[in-house]
Amino acid sequence: MKNGNNYSLTLRYLIASALCLSVWTGAQAQAQAFPSKPVKLVVTYPAGGSSDLMARIMGQKLSEAWGQPVIVESKPGAAGSIGMEYTARQPADGYTFVVGNLGPAAVNPLITKVPYNMDRDFIAVSLTAVGPNVLVVPAASPFKTLADLLAAARAKPESINFGTSGPGSMAHLAGEMIMRQAKIKMTQIPYKGGGLAVTDLIAGQINMMVSDALPVSQHIKTGRLRPLAVTSATRMSMLPDVPTFAEAGLDGLVANNWWGVFLPAKTPKAVVDSYLVVLKKVMADPDLKERFAGLGVDAMASSQEEFVAFLAAEHARYAKLVTDNNIKAE
Repeated sequence: MKNGNNYSLTLRYLIASALCLSVWTGAQAQAQAFPSKPVKLVVTYPAGGSSDLMARIMGQKLSEAWGQPVIVESKPGAAGSIGMEYTARQPADGYTFVVGNLGPAAVNPLITKVPYNMDRDFIAVSLTAVGPNVLVVPAASPFKTLADLLAAARAKPESINFGTSGPGSMAHLAGEMIMRQAKIKMTQIPYKGGGLAVTDLIAGQINMMVSDALPVSQHIKTGRLRPLAVTSATRMSMLPDVPTFAEAGLDGLVANNWWGVFLPAKTPKAVVDSYLVVLKKVMADPDLKERFAGLGVDAMASSQEEFVAFLAAEHARYAKLVTDNNIKAE
């Protein structure tokens, strides 16, 4: 009887081992075969903007690397929050990912209630791009330098206004940083979109704006807008003659926008790892890097650990800015 029990135990052990091996082998096969069908890339902003254009370039390169179509799906609205929520609710199989950026991934949860939790609902995979912003004024503006603008603001508090794409936008946050750093007061003029603000800026309806490079670069080239400073730590290759804020007199003011890849929570580790491998390859592609540079951003790929640490630092930085200035969504 004892031998019978031992045989039974051994048989159960062998069956259990075989099942575990089968599951493991299946998971490995799934990861190795990924992707075996089209992949959706979610963009949280409207077509034609920086996020959309970068996503389409990245999607093309990923499609070539994977041998599968990458379908760019726009889910704009609520300052990027709609696209993030949509992605969080997709199956955690790697076939839907989102390119999130500073707004919906770091700032929106600080200033309003959003229908997702960045820690609970997403896996942060890799930082993919970083780009500075540019302080611009109309061509007819009396301000030739940042010092001119700051002097006018100090002489008459709140006489200078600045356009933004709404509370909590990068344009708004950068404006708040300038006021805090320079110890001045200006008036925010919020718009429903950055494009509308740029239009009014060109027309001279507002005094200044801090914008990402793409919406204003062409207007700078044609002379309709004048750049006074860039928010990066070093000068932009796109605008080599424009000083950084530090060079223009405001030390420590660095306010870059950034973009990164996020997957729905519970996506298998093997699939996440496959993303890390392909992103490292794709984001180093010379053609992609050149095309990203043309949009005013630097392409890159980070490790997960680097991206998570970066997100924590950004959250802490903007949490302080939001709290100190009582910034809330409308």
